[in-house]
Amino acid sequence: MTAAEVRDALAEVASPEDAVFLQRFFKAGEGEYGEGDVFIGVRVPQTRAVAKRFGGLPLDQLRELLDSEVHEHRLAALIILNREFELASRPAARDDARREELAAFYLDAVRRGRVNNWDLVDSSAEYVLGEFLWDRPRDVLDELAASEVLWERRVAVLSTFAFIKRGDASTTVDLAARLLDDREDLMHKAVGWMLREVGKRVDRDVLLAFLDKYAPRMPRTMLSYATEHLTPEVRAEYRARR
Repeated sequence: MTAAEVRDALAEVASPEDAVFLQRFFKAGEGEYGEGDVFIGVRVPQTRAVAKRFGGLPLDQLRELLDSEVHEHRLAALIILNREFELASRPAARDDARREELAAFYLDAVRRGRVNNWDLVDSSAEYVLGEFLWDRPRDVLDELAASEVLWERRVAVLSTFAFIKRGDASTTVDLAARLLDDREDLMHKAVGWMLREVGKRVDRDVLLAFLDKYAPRMPRTMLSYATEHLTPEVRAEYRARR
């Protein structure tokens, strides 16, 4: 199997009308966060269906897809990578060398700017980097959170979803406190979303303690996302502290 075959399979289900819509939806216009991103018009379910046919695609071919200017090529590569990491992580046949290879490959793609829109981050960070770091030192997330690159910071925060799902909110809370002054609305949404999940999946009191300390400093969008599942009265109380 080759990257060219993946590209051909995606081209077969591409729609020019959807390409126009996706270009607008993912803010690929001049001066927008996805400036320069190119779409051929393949919706996510179709991309997933194509990716499913190419399990086991070699890493050099995945790299070729990730280096494409076409958004759907990069998304397909990440979906395939997720599956490869899942297979290498199965308890009955866990392959730590393979897991490390795949995590390093992913981190390299992030640092080379190939995981460069919010859907690419959100569909991969927790499933590869987050899962890999669950039982390892997480210093790399501190490095990513301090990056000048929006997508690297988002990868740091979204990777912690893997920890939240296991009942560990510590890294999420730490990164959220460090990113309170982030200038990007997409980061406000990401941090608020993960804080909301802390309250829902880990411990509501952990979320409330964070809000008690930081609500006056939190950007409006971050606070709104973080408090979405709380009662209207409690949400109003925290909003009033800004």
